Amino acid sequence: MSIADIFNTKKPVVSFEIFPPKKNGVLVNADETIKSLKKLNPDYISVTFGAGGNSVNAMTWEIARSIRENFKIEPIVHLTCLSHSKEDIDEILEKLKKYGLYNILALRGDENPNAAAKEDFRHANELISYIKSRGDFSVSAACYPEGHSESPNLVQDTIYLKKKVDAGANHLISQLFFDNNFFYSFLDRARNAGINVPIDAGIMPLTSKKQIERMVMLCGASLPAKFKKVLDKYEDKPDALLDAGIAYALDQVIDLITQGVDGIHLYTMNNPIIAERIYNGFSSLIDL
Repeated sequence: MSIADIFNTKKPVVSFEIFPPKKNGVLVNADETIKSLKKLNPDYISVTFGAGGNSVNAMTWEIARSIRENFKIEPIVHLTCLSHSKEDIDEILEKLKKYGLYNILALRGDENPNAAAKEDFRHANELISYIKSRGDFSVSAACYPEGHSESPNLVQDTIYLKKKVDAGANHLISQLFFDNNFFYSFLDRARNAGINVPIDAGIMPLTSKKQIERMVMLCGASLPAKFKKVLDKYEDKPDALLDAGIAYALDQVIDLITQGVDGIHLYTMNNPIIAERIYNGFSSLIDL
């Protein structure tokens, strides 16, 4: 089933993101994590596309296939394009077809200062258009409630997002945010621009000071004054900060569901216990 089709039968859609796990630097099986997440009845699970070479990428496909075949959950596979040629993408798409994986989250990917980017794809909309020309794939794309860090302003950011949808993206997943007002303002901009595809709100619970600092550095998300007070009060108390981070994320989700968002996408960081605590706090608000 196409991810976009799920939104025709349920609202809000609930989904999780996981990544190929490692233990002592070695890629390991993700089935235990998926088994725990399955208990929460997700509508789909996304699997990130590794930056660590072919072994990580192959693990992404294997995890996605296991999600579909062993756990009967719809998977979506991340696919980046800066480091891939058209020939690379063709090879990947053939493997995805072989595995029965037809849902793709098409991303540009980050610039790698240690490796030259390929010239075939410079932007995600180019990858989306190419994938759509190569088979019956359902393509999702990313969106940024506070604007992409490289966008000069929110108007240009919205224009570029419209290009992704016009290229064939039929579903959007938002970058994480910690102030719901950013998401609501983004929704208004998107809908006014004629972007009418389903949009998932991406939520990540902040569970440690190190994680918070890393996320702010990577994605530029703003930390509201309310959360900064929580961080200042509990930064030296890991257990308390974990509880506060989960409570903050749950408050976000409850507000989003109350306002009628299309879907909730939890960035689990491969921690199903945290995902379960958040899910149990809002599960009574959704139609199972």
